[in-house]
Amino acid sequence: MGKKRILVIGSTSTSLINFRGDFLKKLKSEGFDVYVAAGHWREGVFETLEREFEVTPLKYELQRTGLNPINDLKTIAQLKHLIKDNKIDLVFPYTVKPVIYSSIAANANNVPVVSLITGLGFTFTGLTTKAKLLQRLNEFLYRRYVRKNKAIIFQNKDDKQLFLDRKVLSSANRIEVVSGSGVNLDRFKYKKNYKQDSKISFLLIARLIKEKGIGLYIEAAKALKPKYPNAEFHVIGPAQDSPSAIKVEELNALNNNGTLIWHGLQKNIVEHLTEKDVFVLPSYYREGVPRSILEALSVGLPIITTDSPGCRETVKKDFNGFLVPPKQLKELIEAMEFFIKNTDKVEEMGKNSRHYAEERFDVDIINNDLIGIIRSVM
Repeated sequence: MGKKRILVIGSTSTSLINFRGDFLKKLKSEGFDVYVAAGHWREGVFETLEREFEVTPLKYELQRTGLNPINDLKTIAQLKHLIKDNKIDLVFPYTVKPVIYSSIAANANNVPVVSLITGLGFTFTGLTTKAKLLQRLNEFLYRRYVRKNKAIIFQNKDDKQLFLDRKVLSSANRIEVVSGSGVNLDRFKYKKNYKQDSKISFLLIARLIKEKGIGLYIEAAKALKPKYPNAEFHVIGPAQDSPSAIKVEELNALNNNGTLIWHGLQKNIVEHLTEKDVFVLPSYYREGVPRSILEALSVGLPIITTDSPGCRETVKKDFNGFLVPPKQLKELIEAMEFFIKNTDKVEEMGKNSRHYAEERFDVDIINNDLIGIIRSVM
C-alpha cells in the first residue's frame, strides 16, 4: 500500500511556511505524502516548498475578502479537481474560507476532512453591522458544511464554546483543542542577556489595523513618552489596505517626532524580539492564539495583551505578564508603566514566559497532537 496523501490548504503561500512549515516537515517524517495548496502565491515560495520541504505545491484561485458567489463557486470547483486529480486521502484546511470551501469540495469527493479553526477574526467580533451579518453567514456555512468533517480543531476553548453555544457544532461532532500553531523553541531561542539599565523598549508586531490594537498602543506611547523619554515604543508591520488601517502618514509622523519607531515589514523577527524588553498586543480581534505572542514567549519577553479569546491563553496573571480589558487605554498604560518602574520584573517574567512556552506551546507538542488526530480518523 502506498503512502497516504494529505492535502494542507491555506489562503496564502507564505502561511504554509511561516505557520505550517514545522507541521509539513512532521507529516513528511511520519511517512505521509504531502500536498499543499494556496490561493495566493508570493514569488519563490512555490519553489521553496518543493525544494526545502519536499512537498507538492498546488494552486487555486481565492478571493480572500468579500463575497462573490461566482468566484466562490469557481474556487470550490477548483478544489474539487485538486482533491480528485491528486487522489487525496485526507484534507487539512485552515483559515476561514479554505476551511469552508475545502470542506464542501472534499465532502463532494467523499474524502475525510480535519479542519483547523485558527481564530474567528473580525467577522465574529460583532463590532459592526457588516461583522454581524458576516457572522450569521459564516455560522450557516460552518453548520451546513464543516459539521460533516471528521474532526474540527480549535486553537482556544472560547471559540469551541462559542460554536457549541450557537449550535454551529454539536456534542456529536469530534471537537479538539490545541494550543495554537505552536512555536519552534530552537529557532526562537531564549534571550539570555538582559539589559541592566533603566531604558525599557516595548514591541508590537501585527497587521496594523485597529482591531489588532495598534491605535491603543499609539495612544499609550503618546501618554508615556513625555513622562519617560528613555522608553522606546517599537512597531513592526507593513502598511495595510483596510478601512481600519492606521494611515502611513500617521505612522511616519509618529516615527519622525520620536513617539515610536516604525520598522515596517521585517523578516529578522528573532533579532528584533531578542533586542526588545516587553511584548505588547492589545488586540480585540478574535485570535486563535497569536503567533507573534508565542514567539515572544519563546524568546523570553513578558507579555501585555488583552483578556480576550486566544490572547488570554498566553498569559498567567502576575507570572509572565498582564491581561488588560479590551479597548481600555488606561489599563494598558498602567501595565506598560509597571515595567518602566519595575525593570527587575522584566527578566523574572521573561524567564516565566519561556517556561510557559516550553510547557504548553512547543511546536512539537502541537504537531504530535495534530498527527494523533489525523491518524485516528484515517
